[in-house]
Amino acid sequence: MTDVLFLRSDELADLASPADYVEAVRTGYRSHGHEGSAEPRTKLTETDPPGMCTGYLAVLPAVGAMGGYTYAAGFGDEDAHFVLPLFDAGSGRLEALLDGASMNPFKTGAAGAVAVDELAREDATTCAVVGSGAQARGQLRATATVRDLETVSVYSPTADHRDAFAAEFDDRLDADVRAVGSAARALEGADVVVTATRAETPVFDDADLPAGAHVTAMGQYDSGKREIPPATVARSTYVPDLRARAFQDAGAFLAAREAGLVAEDHVHAELGEVVAGHRPGRPDADAVTVFDSGGTGVETVAAAAMLEARARDRGLGRTVEFLPASEALTGD
Repeated sequence: MTDVLFLRSDELADLASPADYVEAVRTGYRSHGHEGSAEPRTKLTETDPPGMCTGYLAVLPAVGAMGGYTYAAGFGDEDAHFVLPLFDAGSGRLEALLDGASMNPFKTGAAGAVAVDELAREDATTCAVVGSGAQARGQLRATATVRDLETVSVYSPTADHRDAFAAEFDDRLDADVRAVGSAARALEGADVVVTATRAETPVFDDADLPAGAHVTAMGQYDSGKREIPPATVARSTYVPDLRARAFQDAGAFLAAREAGLVAEDHVHAELGEVVAGHRPGRPDADAVTVFDSGGTGVETVAAAAMLEARARDRGLGRTVEFLPASEALTGD
C-alpha cells in the first residue's frame, strides 16, 4: 500500500499568503523555463447536459513535484469540482491528493503577479482592474505583493459588485482603491491592467490603453474568449503562460492572427523562459506588454507542492491508501 495525504479545501485555505503563492509559482515557472515540461489543457465538452471535463499537467524537477488539475464543471450539478493529484518528480510516487478549489484564485493570481514583476515597469504604481469576481480578487491580492500600488481603479458592469470590490480592497491594501463607471475611466494613467472576465468581446478599447502599460489577461482560456482587443495583442510584447496554449485557446491572440495583425512568430516568449532568464522581458519603458494567462499545470503543481509541505509540517490532512500498480495488477 501507498500512504497518500488527503487535504481538504478548508485545510488549505489559510496555509499561505498571496506573497507565499507568488514565490512558489515563480519557482515553478523558473523550473519550467529550465527543464520542466507542461502541456495546455485537454478539454472535453458535452451539450446534454452542458458541461466540460478538463485537466492539465506539469512536471517540475526543481520543485520536486508533478501532477495537475482534473476538474468537471457544469453538467447536471451546475458546479465545479477540482481534484489535484501530486506526485514526487523523482520517485513517481503519489504523495498527496488535494481538494483544489480554494487555492485556484491564489495560484492563478500568483502567475499574473509573477508576470507583472517580469514585464511591468519597476515604477508601476497605478492599477486598473476590469472584473470583480474571485479571479479579479486573486489577481489584485497577488499583484500588490510585487508592486507598491498607490491607486487602483476597478470597473465591473454591475455597480454593486464594483463598489463592494473597491470597499474590500480599500481596507485591505495600502492604496486608494475606487470604483469607476467605465473601463476607459479605469485605464486612465494605468501602469498595470488586469482583465478577469468571461467576455467574448474586448472589455476595453485599445486606444484607451496607455503607452508603457502592462496587461494581464486571465480570461483567455477559450478560442471564443476575447477580452482584450486584437490590436492590443498586435502592438504588444506578447508573453503567454505556454506558447502552445496561445495557438490552442488564447482567444485574443487567435483573433489577431485571423485578422492578419500578427504572425506565428509574434509570441515573444513563454513566461517560464523570461523567469528563467532565457528571454528578455520588457523591452523599454514605453512598450505595451501582455501576459496571456489561461491556466496551466505549472502554477498548479508549484502551489500544491508548497501547500503540501506546509500541511505536513502542521500535521494536517488524513492518510488514504492507494494500491500501487505492482500490487494491484499482480494481486501480490
